[in-house]
Amino acid sequence: MHDERGAQISRLLAIFHKWGIHTLGDLAALAPDQLGLRLGPAAVRLWEQAAGKSTRLLRLVRPPEIFEEQLEFEHEIETAEPLFFVLRRFLEQLSQRLDALYLVAAQLTLRLTFADKTTYEHCFQIPDPTHSVEILFRLLQAHLEDFRAEHPILAVALVALPARPARQQFDLFETPLRDPARLHETLTRLTGLLGAARVGRPVMEDSHRPDAFHLEPFSWQRPSPPNESEAPILGPALRRFRLPLPCPRGGKRVIATEGPYRASGDWWDQQNWTRTEWDVQLENGALCRVREEGRGWEIEGTYD
Repeated sequence: MHDERGAQISRLLAIFHKWGIHTLGDLAALAPDQLGLRLGPAAVRLWEQAAGKSTRLLRLVRPPEIFEEQLEFEHEIETAEPLFFVLRRFLEQLSQRLDALYLVAAQLTLRLTFADKTTYEHCFQIPDPTHSVEILFRLLQAHLEDFRAEHPILAVALVALPARPARQQFDLFETPLRDPARLHETLTRLTGLLGAARVGRPVMEDSHRPDAFHLEPFSWQRPSPPNESEAPILGPALRRFRLPLPCPRGGKRVIATEGPYRASGDWWDQQNWTRTEWDVQLENGALCRVREEGRGWEIEGTYD
């Protein structure tokens, strides 16, 4: 649309130059009715602008709302209590501003400035966007409980990323999380205790090795339900022990066996492996997966 209008104005200006009209005064001296008969309404609009008789409403552009609170302390702080007090006040102010605009916080960014002029920044992804002060404060508190700094804190800032409240209608037999923020808080505490490399969602690797898996960051998106016609037929689930248990001497008697199942892999690497496993049924009805290890046997897991 803008390209067509620009091309039309350029064509009219070229005609005006051929007529010897080079200034706004020259254009305003023409008769508007005769100008419209020869060149159309677009030429009349140009004449109105040149004569100062056109009116155009101002296009109001509302500046983007920035939800940020920051404070520089008069004295350096070295304990968590004053920091928690300031952060709660920040959240109360941000919550009131968000609530007034019918918005919620989808993300929080905490920024700390230390006495040596270094900064620390951490982004909190909120699983269920909200403007609840208590929920947001629990996320910050869970992260800062295990936070350690080498220098006192000189300034603090908190930025909220606004979003519209989510509206979701669940299926008839679908059960949502009772409190997604609680789950996020639990994961934050586990990350602080164990480290980010040891908290996540286990994903099987593309390998024949039975215990080959790695951890990926937890995802809040639910997978789509599989098609019933494409659903695989699954047998009993094998619950593996992360550390195999030694078979006790004088334990239950084995009444049936299946195997051996031999497997190996990574022959090109120093971490190459080989193993021989058996499925056994004990006299009490339990089904187990066992393997030979040196001169003894170990229990890999049990079947449901």
